Amino acid sequence: MSHLKLIVGLANPGEKYTTTRHNAGSWYIHMLAKRFNQTLREEKKFFGYTALLKLGTHNTRLLIPTTFMNNSGKSVASMSIFYNIPTEDILIAHDELNLQIGIAKFKQHGSHGGHNGLKDIIDNLSHDTSFHRLRIGIGHPGNRNKVVTFVLSTPPEKEKKILEDTIDRAVSCTEIWLKESRLKAVNQMNASI
Repeated sequence: MSHLKLIVGLANPGEKYTTTRHNAGSWYIHMLAKRFNQTLREEKKFFGYTALLKLGTHNTRLLIPTTFMNNSGKSVASMSIFYNIPTEDILIAHDELNLQIGIAKFKQHGSHGGHNGLKDIIDNLSHDTSFHRLRIGIGHPGNRNKVVTFVLSTPPEKEKKILEDTIDRAVSCTEIWLKESRLKAVNQMNASI
């Protein structure tokens, strides 16, 4: 059985991006660290903030890259190489334009789907796409010319609350994955849609 050894939340660094839709992956990692009473600390050799979850005999590392989104692969690759983590034991959490807000889904394999963070990770993992993804729906502005402004803006309070509730559900499902099984976690996540 595959065990998650690295969970990554994609983000852009800096205070001005903290509350943006594009940083939904880092919101998830912060909530996950809080759930397990862990503190994220900056580790320059991994170009990110990290924490360690110890669950029985398993160690799962958390990572929020401090690189910009389109350079996330450098951070993910440095940690996976250092700890010899197979690509299929990595989960990448990211914002997803193609899912409505309020929906989050686990997925394994696939293309980057136009997400620059995923594209860079795939490039840095020797084009291996066997990692898992947590796709956090942020919705779409309805016009592709508005996408950049949309993802780099802070959602209104009502939308932010929906996003936070969705991420909280994802954290609960991740805990099921870590303590029980991936299949149970995926089924639980899909049942909550």
